[in-house]
Amino acid sequence: MSLAWRVVLLNSAVILVACLLLALGPATVSSPIHERELVVLLVGVAVTMGANVVLVRRAFAPLLRLTAVMHRVDPLAPGVRVQAYGATIEVQELAAAFNDMLERLESERRDSAQRAVRAQEAERRRLARELHDELGQSLTGVLLQIDQAIRRPGEDDLEKAREGARRTLDEVRRIARDLRPDLLVELGLPSALNALATRLTRDAGVVVDRHVDAALPPLSDDAEVVIYRVAQEALTNVARHADARRVTIELRHRDGAVTLSIDDDGRGVPPYAGPEARGITGMRERALLVHGRLRVGRAPQRGTRVRLEVPAR
Repeated sequence: MSLAWRVVLLNSAVILVACLLLALGPATVSSPIHERELVVLLVGVAVTMGANVVLVRRAFAPLLRLTAVMHRVDPLAPGVRVQAYGATIEVQELAAAFNDMLERLESERRDSAQRAVRAQEAERRRLARELHDELGQSLTGVLLQIDQAIRRPGEDDLEKAREGARRTLDEVRRIARDLRPDLLVELGLPSALNALATRLTRDAGVVVDRHVDAALPPLSDDAEVVIYRVAQEALTNVARHADARRVTIELRHRDGAVTLSIDDDGRGVPPYAGPEARGITGMRERALLVHGRLRVGRAPQRGTRVRLEVPAR
């Protein structure tokens, strides 16, 4: 029996019992009503209402237990589920939906934690490889040139050593910029995006059109970092996968939100690409951290469009 019908039947039963007691009992009501009759009538109404409350609470008891379990659920202690045996159809359906939601949340939390761990390990491997393969070799070359200059002094050896040290220093600065963009902290988001566009043109030969609103609203540090990282990931994908010749970057303030749009004229997102393709999941998770919304799809003409909307504070 559904919860609604159970409540209706309980209320009807209480009213019916009250009417039978009034009709078959010795109590009478005269006009005008006497004080004793009024007291009897008020007591009867109170008893009827009390019985109704008790019966209705018993009918809603499974729903109250469900609410109590919802309040006890701890995301850090998974495995808690709602038991609704013997409850009404509505409560059983609500409990099943709540358990399904818990299952999805716990599964997504595990997947997110695994992706975070894998991303950290991948970043560590990348840094270790760059430090060993690039910086290590460069520093080894500088040491050899210095040793040669000590054994056989000469201006050419010292000049080569100095040039090698300069290249190594530039490589260290590049790694540091990838880890934490100084331009974002020192000059702001527009300058940091401009640096990304300039690097894409220098490294991949892609023409970048830039359109940035002159007056952007203030954004939190987290929001600026998310916008920068999404733009960095999108432009990296363009350089590696899109085979594009032109990219358009827009940073606009519209309807209380800051919108980043990156369009390219490349080959576009493949129709068989899953949610993990091209770092889309990582970008979506970054957007969620600042209550933003990310959409990846085909650009109006051709290629791929990455669009991020972040609420302005």
